[in-house]
Amino acid sequence: MQPIVITAAPSVTSQVYDWLRQRVLRGELLPGERLSETEIAGEIGVSRQPVREAFIRLASEGLAEVRPQRGTYIGKISIVAVLSARMIREAVESDLARMAAAARPAEAVGRMEAEIEAQTRADAEGSVERFIESDDRFHRLLAVAAGQEMVWDELERMKSQMNRLRHLSMRVFDRAHTIAQHREILDAVRRGREDEAERAIRVHLRQILTELPRIAETHPDYFTE
Repeated sequence: MQPIVITAAPSVTSQVYDWLRQRVLRGELLPGERLSETEIAGEIGVSRQPVREAFIRLASEGLAEVRPQRGTYIGKISIVAVLSARMIREAVESDLARMAAAARPAEAVGRMEAEIEAQTRADAEGSVERFIESDDRFHRLLAVAAGQEMVWDELERMKSQMNRLRHLSMRVFDRAHTIAQHREILDAVRRGREDEAERAIRVHLRQILTELPRIAETHPDYFTE
């Protein structure tokens, strides 16, 4: 990832925070890795103060851990937070899938199809980052189709730990399987089959229950309860 170019607005701290946060979510900064205020400040050309403030914001999200007299480290992935986010997503998105199937708005359905095509290309090119970006857009469009886009914005705020796991799992597990599940969801929405749409999204969001133990077994040092 290229260093950011700091601009006048928003605040320097916010820009540094956003940049570091994305690096944590994408797995570019791994759990347990030490962060250096001096090195990061020098890399992006800012003073240490906004970097220190960004560290504090990351820590408040559970994405970093400030250890007195020792430094700041990337936080481990909380299994409890991942499972909680998954449960909330299933409860909410199952309703969104039913509402989308009842409405079947042509524009949103067409955009969801385009995202599946984008995922297929990203998978073929081995781009996990672009695959996950398209995956997020697909799920947002489900909320758009249901007329509840703001609901997705709320979900996005509470699934940071889940996103970290996704960046790990998508490097290991079959992304084509995820694409197939997205197609099942979209087909049910397009045909107005509310029960099928709900069932498909539930199956899709429960996939992580299989992936999480396997990733945690492979990288036990990345996780905490």
